[in-house]
Amino acid sequence: MLFVNKRFLAWICLGILFMTGGCAHRNVDVEIPLAVPATFSIKGTDSVPDQWWKAFEDADLNELIEQSLQKNLDLLAAWDRLDQAEAAAKKVDTTLWPWVDGKAGVTRKRLETGNQVDYSTTYSMGLAAGYEVDLWSQLESTQQAAWLSAEAQQEAVYTMAITLAASVTDTWYQLAEAKALDRVTQNQIVTNQQVLQIVTTQFRKGMASAADVLRQRQLVAATEALKIVVKEAIHLLQHRLSILIGMPPSLAWQNKDVLFPKLHPLPDPGIPSDVLWRRPDVRGGYRQVQAADYRLAAAIADQYPSLSLSGTIETTAPSIHDLFDDWLANLIANAVQPLLDAGLREAEVRRQQALYFESLHNWEQIVLGSLKEVEDALVQERYLKQTLDNLNQQLSLARRTSQQNRERYMKGQIDYIRVLESLQSLQSLERNVIVAQSDVIRNRITLYRSLAGGWDLVRPENEEASVTTLSQQDKINVAETAKEHL
Repeated sequence: MLFVNKRFLAWICLGILFMTGGCAHRNVDVEIPLAVPATFSIKGTDSVPDQWWKAFEDADLNELIEQSLQKNLDLLAAWDRLDQAEAAAKKVDTTLWPWVDGKAGVTRKRLETGNQVDYSTTYSMGLAAGYEVDLWSQLESTQQAAWLSAEAQQEAVYTMAITLAASVTDTWYQLAEAKALDRVTQNQIVTNQQVLQIVTTQFRKGMASAADVLRQRQLVAATEALKIVVKEAIHLLQHRLSILIGMPPSLAWQNKDVLFPKLHPLPDPGIPSDVLWRRPDVRGGYRQVQAADYRLAAAIADQYPSLSLSGTIETTAPSIHDLFDDWLANLIANAVQPLLDAGLREAEVRRQQALYFESLHNWEQIVLGSLKEVEDALVQERYLKQTLDNLNQQLSLARRTSQQNRERYMKGQIDYIRVLESLQSLQSLERNVIVAQSDVIRNRITLYRSLAGGWDLVRPENEEASVTTLSQQDKINVAETAKEHL
């Protein structure tokens, strides 16, 4: 009779909650109007593979990127953060289900009556269960927010993978630039030494001054100093490349010929809206907006009454057989109506509203920044190529000028200063052309990266096995150390 009365009381409480409460507002279907242009300002013709770095047709680069996607520690840490986000979401899932705790025990007492000793044994068993009724979808909103946050973290993994591939590619072709500068600088040192011999000969003939010889020696020393700087850059770039692929710093590519690739025609960027939704950072930002909206809905629902059901079952008996013959059941419905919280829940709603608008504005900024990246790269490709063409024209003219000035100097028709000026101009242009070639390639990397997001990223295999192996090895080391001490 007691059980029936309490169940009836639970239904009464539930009815009161519906009469005094209201439905929580939910705005989870987020549609955000953005002024996205129909087309990009510049159109290309070439198609880009999903794994965009393969457009450079560089087998060494392909191998390096594959290795980085498997072993880069920052990327592995991003995968770990995804595991954490998914585990946190699964924990939230459990709040939608009833919980049950069980306990059991045995008590043995010693009874002495005169010289006689007796023992009594008592067995006990109990269950406790509870369940929160999700009246206003607060728990469901919290669950959705957790899983959307996990999806956002997954997009963050993809974003990091794209950034990593771009970093490897950029470093690889910076190394190509440094090696090209090293070759050019070495040739310039040889040329300057040859000119020094000519000036020294002219000095011995009385046709040049000692100052001319000193100036040429200074040019040789300055070119040798440039070579030192280039050598340093080659070493540092190899160190950076080693770290990107998950290796200790090394000079593994010291004797490797790294050359600039031949670029394909300008790629077709496609439709801006398609580009945006292909980018994982845009998709991840949208997931954050959705998650913030669900958290806002949960905060609103928290202002309304809540209902939880709990039950306990306990029994004791002198034998296990009698345990189930003496149950005492109790079902309790707990209704909680917020009455006075000094504005705590209202403040939380306002905080969640601010967080929602923050995520919304951040997402809009990501969208605008993504469009800017594509437009900037398209425009820069045009002007960088024009700059490179202009430098090549200047280089051709400078070579002719330097050659003619050297010939006229040997004939005594001009002084050494004009030879020096033309030689310095020529060698500066030789280096500038290499830097301009590198700028064109690095801008193409930026363009490919800003359009990327279409390939399936495979999680590194055997990660758990490697962790287990390390753990076992640690145990072996500890055991061996203990034996030594013993």
